[in-house]
Parts: sequence; structure tokens; C-alpha cells
Amino acid sequence: MTNPIMNRYEYICYFDCQNGNPNGDPDAGNSPRIDPEDMHGLVSDVALKRRIRNYVQVACGNVSPYAIFVEHATNLNSSIALAHEEANAGYDSKKKPNKYQVGKARQWMCNNFYDVRTFGAVMSTGPNAGQVRGPIQIAFARSLDPILPLELSITRMAVAKPEGEKILISSKEYAKWEAEASEDSLRTMGRKSIIPYGLYQSKGFISANLAQQTGFSDRDLELFWEALLNMYENDHSASKGIMAMQEPIFIFKHVGTDTDGNQRIRQAMLGCAPAQKLFGLINVQKKVGVKFPRCFQDYDVTIDISGLPKGIQIGFATSGEGGKIQILWDELPTWLKHLKAV
Repeated sequence: MTNPIMNRYEYICYFDCQNGNPNGDPDAGNSPRIDPEDMHGLVSDVALKRRIRNYVQVACGNVSPYAIFVEHATNLNSSIALAHEEANAGYDSKKKPNKYQVGKARQWMCNNFYDVRTFGAVMSTGPNAGQVRGPIQIAFARSLDPILPLELSITRMAVAKPEGEKILISSKEYAKWEAEASEDSLRTMGRKSIIPYGLYQSKGFISANLAQQTGFSDRDLELFWEALLNMYENDHSASKGIMAMQEPIFIFKHVGTDTDGNQRIRQAMLGCAPAQKLFGLINVQKKVGVKFPRCFQDYDVTIDISGLPKGIQIGFATSGEGGKIQILWDELPTWLKHLKAV
């Protein structure tokens, strides 16, 4: 494993959704998540991390040290038990591991699973490998404007089972029922929840101090930016409509100001400005005359470069050839026509 990162970061990014459901709420019939007070849309941190995990799993082949611990439809305890077997030369389910054994298993999980050393994990669900607080924490994303959740009726041209309590158990019974049923009874209605359009703002925080505990490295960080930029490109579905990360991702890197090298390293790890002050430098507003935005080009993006605090570098992350990340530091990308400095 390479050395952990030595700088604190914050980032802010924007993604949009056209004619889809960016994040369904299971407590509301899977309709798009909203803030009921102002009707702004929400996307949970869990939904965002799921797509980052999915990208890393596909891009890196799900092998150590970039394996994914929280996979879809898997049992977490099997990986935790494997950690004890590998780190402690075996696992006895009848005996509780001691603190030393838990620490070794936790370190093994960090070394082998990208999402554990990135986002952290609770690994005391069975075989105990403790808990890890990851260096990257993501807040709920929120739409810039109110969204309009729509519930559309759709015709399902086939059914799965007959009406009522009748139970069929063989293919011949199903074929007989289908042959005797009326055409109308073999169709049914369904519903789909979408929003016409929403532009969402997502904020994230990256701690250098927590990275020392999990081993989160510069290579891991580079992979995170790559996954963040490309996560929707490998996760398209009919229910999600058209979702895309809009470039660039705005990255704030804390580098320090002190002339003493050791003190500057300490400043870079702890930070040189509050996160909310950095986020406040970015402003996204609907263009004049746009009442109902339907694409990212309906917005103006401005950044107050003059307000950037000392000890902070700003980076503009975009996707390069082959989906690889490229970051332009401290230089406004002139090719981004929608981005303006003030």
C-alpha cells in the first residue's frame, strides 16, 4: 500500500436528471425524494456511494486492493470472517476475538477493500472487525430548484399470475390458464415516478487525518475522482432517465501557508479555511428568462476566485481520454463557456 494522503480536501459537484427518478424514497412508494417544505429534490449519500462503488467494482475488477465490501445482494459477514482467517490465522465462531485480533482484521479489511478505507464501515455485525470511519464523507445532494414529481401510468402488456388466490404450479397449468383467459386480462397497468428535470448539488469532505487510519492514498483519491465523474455513465437504467455528472468538479485542496515545513504539513492536514466558506465561492443560478430549466445550459456558473483564502488551491476536475481524471489547478478553464470568474 502507498502512503496516505497528507492534504484535506472539500469538493462540490453538480449532476442532473432528465425524465427519471434520481433517488426513490421507499417510504413514499419509491417516488423521488423531496424536501416537503420547499419541494427541492434530495439524493441520499447512500445512493451516491452505491454508484461510486459500482464504478470501482467494474473498473478495477473487484480484486484486492480495490475490492468492494458492500456489494449488491451479498452477505457482509463472510468477508469479515475471511479477514480473521487471513489476519489471525483462523476464526473460531465460539470465541470472541480480543482487541488485538479485531485490530488486525480491521486493518486487513482496509488494505483489501476500497470502500472500507474510503467511506468506512461497521464490521461488528457478526465476526467482529470493529468499525472504521472513512476519510470521505458525502452529504445529501439537493436540487437547486424545486422539482415536480410525476407519477405516470404505463401499460404492462403481460401479467405474471392470474387474479385472485388461484395458485399455479406447473408450466402446463400456466399455459392452460393463458389459453383460456381473455386478452384484456393478460394486460395490466403499472406506474412510474419521474421528474422532468432537476440539477443537484453534491458536497463532500475528505479528511487527511482519517486517511492515516485507513491508508487512503493518492491513488485511491485519483480513483475516487474518476469514479465520481463517470459513475452515471456505467449505471444507466430506464428508471433513472438521463443522469449525468456535469463538469467540472470543483476541488478545494488545503496546502498550508506557514514557512516552516512541519507546520505547513499540519496546516494542510487540518485545513486552512472552513468548508462552508469555500463552498460559498461557487454560485449557480438560472439564466435570465429561464423559468423552467430543462438542461444544465439553462444555468450560469460563477466562481469568486478573488475570495479564495490563502493556503487553498482550487482544482477543476474533468474527464480526459479513456475516462481518466485530469485536474487543472489554480487556473480557470477557459473552454468552459458556462463558467465565469467574478
